[in-house]
Parts: sequence; structure tokens; C-alpha cells
Amino acid sequence: MKRSIKSISVLVCICATVAVLLAMTNYLTAPIIQKTEQENASAALLEVLPDGGSFELVDTSAYTLPSTVSEVYKAENGGYVVKLSTTGYSAGMVIMCGISADGRVVGTKLIASAETPAIGGTAADTFAGSVVGKDVESVDGVDTIAGATKTTAAYRSAVKDALNTVIILGGGSVDIRTEEEILADNLSSALPSANGEFDKYFFVEVLDGVDAIYTANNNSGAVCVIGEKFIAVDTDAKVLSECSDAEAQAVRSAIEKISSTVITDIDLTAYEGLPKQLISAKITATGNYIIEIKAAGYGIAGGNEYHPASGKYIEIRVSLSADGRIIDCLTLSEEETDGIGSACADERFYGQFDGKTEENYDDIDAISGATITTDGYKKAILRAFECVKIFEGGEK
Repeated sequence: MKRSIKSISVLVCICATVAVLLAMTNYLTAPIIQKTEQENASAALLEVLPDGGSFELVDTSAYTLPSTVSEVYKAENGGYVVKLSTTGYSAGMVIMCGISADGRVVGTKLIASAETPAIGGTAADTFAGSVVGKDVESVDGVDTIAGATKTTAAYRSAVKDALNTVIILGGGSVDIRTEEEILADNLSSALPSANGEFDKYFFVEVLDGVDAIYTANNNSGAVCVIGEKFIAVDTDAKVLSECSDAEAQAVRSAIEKISSTVITDIDLTAYEGLPKQLISAKITATGNYIIEIKAAGYGIAGGNEYHPASGKYIEIRVSLSADGRIIDCLTLSEEETDGIGSACADERFYGQFDGKTEENYDDIDAISGATITTDGYKKAILRAFECVKIFEGGEK
């Protein structure tokens, strides 16, 4: 019993000693780390704005700035240095950006990062020179670096936030909303009764004159997009937004068409030669097909020490007309490499297949740095065309 008590006492003493040592280490090193970070930041001010002279920290509390902005310094020469925190492949990218008095990038520097050193870290250093001399209008035109798309895209976006920040501080008006926020605001403005909750309708019919339809989750109506116009309709297909007679007619026709669509499951066992990647198939009363199919992207066909394969397929839904033209395409799920192959879930990628046929389906922009993902996706699209030919009684 005494030995047990003695052992416990020894363990308690050891734990207490370790805790004290850790606390002392943190106490002693925290100021050093903070001082080092401050020195790096101060050096970066002159590095990104060499002719700035002296710098003064700006009180930004009265301004609505991009969320990436953490500090702003006003330079003696009229320029600014903006410190930003963003997320590339990993969180923790800290960037200093020097902006001249006339609103152009003088220099940038990555002062902290958790990116993969040999990939994102190197790319960020290379990318820094690409944005020099750019203003808020031209910075979007700077290409990201293949293999480090997420890192360099985040870098570019942060630099644009810095340029916008200087405009805002100068009294200018800037829309700092993301594309998603702009879409959400437009939908809510068109149909307030939806309470901001919408689902994008997957087209299974060709709808002339209407680019997209968003249905309210609470069944209060829908919003049709025609160009840059957002036109709301109620549950009775009554047009609620101001628009031309032609636009109103296009909206009513589209709503009537999707409301009357009849979809039937196809019995896959009744057909031979269907690809094993096929998940399901349906047909509309008008003869269009809805195919759900698996794509062997990087999650299945890839894998290395940096980005292990997930073991998961990309799942795709594609609607096609009987004569083999894609009506709509959508990525249902994916577990590709985050920030690289995961771009296959972005409409800017899968939306490229809309209107394509078997003759030109591969005429699309590949995902930068994600060849395996892109090729696997395109093979799945080709198999969808093969399915339609089999259902129509033709040869593969």
C-alpha cells in the first residue's frame, strides 16, 4: 500500500514538474516568438513598400473591410501596406501587400504559411512577383500556378482584397461580396418570402430563354435567371418581378414545363453492355435521359505521399437528350484532393459540359493541376453518352 502511495506521489511530482517547465518555457519563449513576428512584419513593411518612409497603423474600426484584412498601415508617401490572413491549401497564410498611392501593387510577401513547402510555399514565392504593378481591375487576370491552384488563387484573392481596402479607405465604394453572396442576395431580393433558402433546379428539359431556376425550399415560389435578371414567380406561376413581356412569357413557359415533367426509372437489367460505373438511369416523358454515374478520379486512380487517394469515386448526374446532347451536368459528390481535384464540384468546371455532344464533350478547360480528376470525369461523361445509345437501341 505504501509503495502504491509512493508511486502515485512520484508521478504527481513528475507531472507537476513537467507542467511548471512547460509553463516556464512558454513564458520565456512567447515574447521571443512575438518579437520575431513583429520584426518580420516591420521588415516586410519596407520590403513590400520600399519608398514608404515611416508607417502608421490605421484605425479601421469605422470601415467595412474584407474579412481577410487584419491590419493596415498608412505610409508617409501616401501608399498603404495591408496585412491579410487567408486560407490556401491550409489555413494560416499571412500576406503583406504594399499598395502605391495610385492604387497599384508595389510588392507582396508571404510572412507566415502552413502550405506544403515544396509545392504551395514555392509557388507563393513565385506568384508574388506576378501581381506587382497590377491594380484592382487587372489583378484577376493573373494566372494561378498549376499544381498549387488553391494556394495561388488564395494569394491573388488576398491581393485584390488589399487593393479594395485602399479604395474603401480613400472613400470609394467597393462590392466586397463573394459570388455566392451576390447570388444569394439577388435571389432573396427577388423572392423575400423564401427566407434565403433555395435549391438550384437540375434541368432535364431544354428551357428556351431561361439560364437557371432556383426553387424556394419552403415552396413559396421560384426565381428564374435570364441574363443578369432575377425574375420571381409564385406557386401559381404568377410573375412577381418587373420584366418585359417576352421575359415573362419565357419564365411562365419554363415553370409550366418543369411542373409537368414526368420522370420514370429505367430497368437496367433489361439492357446489356451498360458500363459498370452506372448508378441509375431515368427517362422523361419527352424522351430525355437522366444518368447518374461514377467517375474514377484521383480518389481511385491517384495517390502519393502528399495527397493520398481517398478511395472514393466522383458521382455525377447528367441529363441528355435522346439525340445525345447534354442538357445539364452536376457533381453530386467527390472526395478529391482538397483545393485541387475538388474543383470538379465547382459549377465553373462541370457547367462546361452543358450543350456538349459526344463529338466535343472533351473540349473543356481542365482543372489546373488535376489531370487525373479531369480525365476520370470526362470518361464518365463519355460513358453517359454510351448509355443513351444503348437505351436508344444503337451500338456503343
